[in-house]
This record gives sequence, structure tokens and C-alpha cells, in this order.
Amino acid sequence: MNEDFFQGYKGDALRILKKFNTRVWGVAEFETTRGSFKGTVLPRAENDDDQHIVVKIDTGYNIGIAVNTITSMQEISYYKANYKIPGQEFPYTENLPKVKLIGTGGTIASRLDYRTGAVIPAFSPGELYGAVPELADICNLTTEKVFAVFSENMGPEQYIALAKAIKKEIENGVDGIVIGHGTDTLHHTATALSFMVQDSPVPIVLVGSQRSSDRPSSDAALNLMHACYAAGHGDIAEVMVCMFGPTSDEYGFLHRGTRVRKMHSSYRSTFRTIGDTPLGTVKVGEVRPIKKEYNHRRKDRRVNIYPFFEERVTMIYFYPHMHPDTIDSLVDLGYKGIVIIGTGLGHVNKELYPAIRRATEKGVFVFMTVQTLWGYVHMFVYETGRELMAMGVIPLENMLPEAAFIKLGWVLGQTDDPDEVKKMMLHPVNDEITLREPYNGYLVYQGGVPEVEEFIRRFRK
Repeated sequence: MNEDFFQGYKGDALRILKKFNTRVWGVAEFETTRGSFKGTVLPRAENDDDQHIVVKIDTGYNIGIAVNTITSMQEISYYKANYKIPGQEFPYTENLPKVKLIGTGGTIASRLDYRTGAVIPAFSPGELYGAVPELADICNLTTEKVFAVFSENMGPEQYIALAKAIKKEIENGVDGIVIGHGTDTLHHTATALSFMVQDSPVPIVLVGSQRSSDRPSSDAALNLMHACYAAGHGDIAEVMVCMFGPTSDEYGFLHRGTRVRKMHSSYRSTFRTIGDTPLGTVKVGEVRPIKKEYNHRRKDRRVNIYPFFEERVTMIYFYPHMHPDTIDSLVDLGYKGIVIIGTGLGHVNKELYPAIRRATEKGVFVFMTVQTLWGYVHMFVYETGRELMAMGVIPLENMLPEAAFIKLGWVLGQTDDPDEVKKMMLHPVNDEITLREPYNGYLVYQGGVPEVEEFIRRFRK
């Protein structure tokens, strides 16, 4: 057989495929010492081993069959799969709201590249309709791909471009905006847009998915449906993140952009509102507010845009025996602002004192947040905190570290006046600082505890 039929296979795996005349993209039946299997032979990633054959089984999942367990295999059919979903023109329906989907890349607009084994940005926003035709019953959707990057490659340039694109779409008369985005830094972008886009008359909903569109357990379609419904029909006109609520498919959460955080690397219900409750829940047909106070949808086209960001800011995570040169190097490199993620109520070791004092004396703005995520910075309780404040370190109440980092870049993009910087950092724009955390704003269920296990048995579907 031609080598093109064995994409990525080598060594023992290639030899056994040739022995049994089975090709990549061929549907084959396998007999092994561990049982019988049937599925489509997939290409191997370039850097993978030569001891497994990768097969997509009928459930849609991929498995690896060890070559040393295979006793026989037979190709029963052959069809080279096409994992690219063709785009379709979105139908227009009278009386449905106009929603603009802005694509940036990420898993909600991606497919699996079987050559490398990587999830790559490959679906254009227009192709999403081909994958999720239910969207036509929710809104009149138009799409535009402004970036095609993984979320780790998003930054100030993209935040500013998105803010300007949002302004343009609002002025053009859309009823809501959805932004497709990778989940890894989704909360950073949501925070940045919360500061850059203020008093919007329409909902601005960022959405992603934890699992790519070609996986049976993908959350992409449902998240996108929920986001489009919240954008087109909901009354909450804020920058929000829309992702899975419970582990089931019951509803999605709407998280305020400044108080949301990704809390699990692969769980579909990964996003949590920290130190507060979500803005609301959404399912197709209903947006149910949880919080009583939020910005309501308006009919006007007015929106305030503040597209500013100073890139020479950073955040550092304190750890025991951290050396002062960590901070010294930042000062020497010309950084203008540092957010420290401190222990406890906002503490660092005394070894850092000289470096922190040097930083503030040179005009570098130094702010303190806490590693606990929940709770407030209280630097006046212990000696360490009081000493740090005397050096010019400013506590940031219950602002999340990522929100503090983004806000500091946004503030320094507008002013470097010390009094004005402090004033702007401590004045909440949209609940990045709250006067108090609600009693149910900190709920962490610990598995194995009898009462928690009973709760899970009774209520988890």
C-alpha cells in the first residue's frame, strides 16, 4: 500500500497495519487479547509512540489499541473522514433579536487536528451554524472572526480591538453580542472588557467550551445556545461569562466579568463566581437573574469605551523564601506596576522588604491581593501587613488577583499620577471590589464528608 495510507504511523504499529492491509480512515474489526473492537483507524500524532493504533469507536471517543495485543484485524470499509463542518448562510427570521457573534478562536470554534493530536482553531464563526442549527430558533445571527488564536495568546492588543468592535456593533443596532473565546484566559478578557466597555445598553456574553466540538461530551453547542439566548433575549446588559452551571445540561451560569474564574482544568462546570453569587442562570427560553442589582437592557445606542492598557504591569505569586531579586529585576526592567498575590491576609516575607521599598521609592505601584481568592486583604491586622503598607503597598480588598492585574494595566494606561492611580484602583467599576461577601458567596463542598455525600446523593442528577 502507498505510504499515504498510514499517516503518522511508524515502527511496530506501521508493520501490523501493513500486515493486515488496514489503512488510516479504514473501518476495521480488531481481535485482541483484551477483547474485540471496531472503529475507524485515525492518523497518529507526529510525536507519538509506535506501540498503539488509535481508533475512533462508535461512541465517538478515541481509544488506543496496543499493537502487542492485536491477534488479527480486518478492514471492512474505507471512508476518509472530513472533520471540517461546512459553513451555511444563517436564515433570517422576523421578530427574532439580532445577535453578533465575534470569533477569537478557542475550543468553541475548533476541531481536532489528527496529524498533531492538537486542538486547533479551525471552525470559522459562520461554520458554527452548520454545527448548531438550533441557533436559528434563538436569534438572527451574524458573525465576524476578528482573531483566530488560542486564549493564551490574547492580550492588551486584542482587548482593545474587541472593545472597539463591540462599540461598532452596538452603534450598528445589534440586540446583543457574543464573543467566542478559549477558556484558559476567558476571565482575563472578561475583566478587561468590563473596564473598557461600560454602561452597555445590550448584553455582552463571552463563551467558550471545555471540550472540542468533535467530542461527544462537548459543551460547545449548549454553551453557545445559552450565550446567544442571554445576548438576544436577556435583560442583564453587562459583560458576562456564560458556561455550564451544574454538570448536567440543565442550565448555564451568567458570571459577572470581574468576579469569575476558571477553577478546573477539564471539568465542564469549571467557571465559578468567587466571593459572590452569579448574575443569573440561562437556558433556552429563560434568563433568571440571581442578583437583584445589575445593569438593565436599554433601547439607546450609547456606550462608553475606555480602550487603554499599559503593558508594563505584572503579578507575582509569593512563596516562602522568595528572593528580593524577583522584584528588583522587574523594577530594573522598567515595570510600572506590580500586583502581589500574598499569603493569608496579604503577607510576604521580610526578605522582600528592601526590594519592595526600592520599588515604591522608584515610583512603581505595588498592590496586594490574596492567594486564598475568597476573602479580603487585611494588612492592618499583623505587623507584616502594617510594615508593607508603610512602604507604600496598597491593599485591594477582595479583588481577584487576575482582576487586579488587568485593572492595574487599564488604569496605568490612562494615568500615572499616584493619587489618581490609587483612587481608580480602589473605586469599583463593576463589583471587582464589594463591600461584603454574601453568606453563600463561599461554598466549597468537600467530598467524603457524610453530610456532603448525602446532599450529593439526594440532589445530583
